[in-house]
Amino acid sequence: MDFLVDGNQTTVTEFILLGLTHDPVLQVVLFIIILCIYLVTVSGNLCTILLIKFSSLVHHPMYYFLSHLAFTDVVFSSSVTPNMLVNFLVQQNTISYHGCAIQLGATAIFGVVEFFLLASMAYDRFMAICNPLLYSIKMSTQVCVQLVMVAYVAGLLNGCTFTVCFYLLLFCGPNRINHFSCDFAPLVELSCSDVSVLTLVASSIVFILILSTVLVIVFSYMYILITILKMRSTEGRHKAFSTCTSHLSAVTLYYGTTTFIYVLPKSMYSTDQNKVISVFYMVVIPMLNPLIYTLRNKDIKEALKRQIGRKIFS
Repeated sequence: MDFLVDGNQTTVTEFILLGLTHDPVLQVVLFIIILCIYLVTVSGNLCTILLIKFSSLVHHPMYYFLSHLAFTDVVFSSSVTPNMLVNFLVQQNTISYHGCAIQLGATAIFGVVEFFLLASMAYDRFMAICNPLLYSIKMSTQVCVQLVMVAYVAGLLNGCTFTVCFYLLLFCGPNRINHFSCDFAPLVELSCSDVSVLTLVASSIVFILILSTVLVIVFSYMYILITILKMRSTEGRHKAFSTCTSHLSAVTLYYGTTTFIYVLPKSMYSTDQNKVISVFYMVVIPMLNPLIYTLRNKDIKEALKRQIGRKIFS
């Protein structure tokens, strides 16, 4: 049942996700592509977590953050992708009212956790390049754990905010979400209540959380750039730059797509464009992160070779 009538008010009990397309041929093609992406995402990130856990070559703060980033990518993608795949196989994909709240909360939590982990990794690079003599003290195990805890607390704050805002929205009948997941913007469009205050609260929390991570990353790389430019050795400059390229690639991809979705005015792009960018943000980037850090990181590649060698010759 799509809705219940309570007195004079219609209460929505489930939503219909319209998905990406209604073209049968395109649905098959997208199902195969996104399924492959999801399998690579899960396997690649799980391999990264296991490699960091069991290899002595990558027991450094940067890889501690990377293991949590890999975990975040798996959960973030899993909160959306399986349901998206179902959407390609059924004529009408429905999600329950509470299921929609859970999906919205999960994406809100782990989307922000990723922002804070990327900021923590930027701070780690700053300490390694700008304060190498104090690195072991400033980036101790206790500090790393605290930074990760801050990331998860910030994510929970964001997730709780969006979940509460969702439950405060009133839905009076229309329940067709023009998206492949329970995103907050299309849900606001369906609501029949005054959404101005809720939208302001949700937007403010997101803005504060993301701005704090942006400032950490910008200031970290400003000092990193100044330090590198002061280096006399060309080899030293190249080595310093190479330790940052993987992280900068991940930051550019993640912040670039989220800026398009959440910062640019809605009038600058269509709903279909929003859905395409959301696929890249929620599905493709979690697959790319382990590839970026594996292909561009000597320690990860060396640890992977050793683990494969042990399996072959054991």
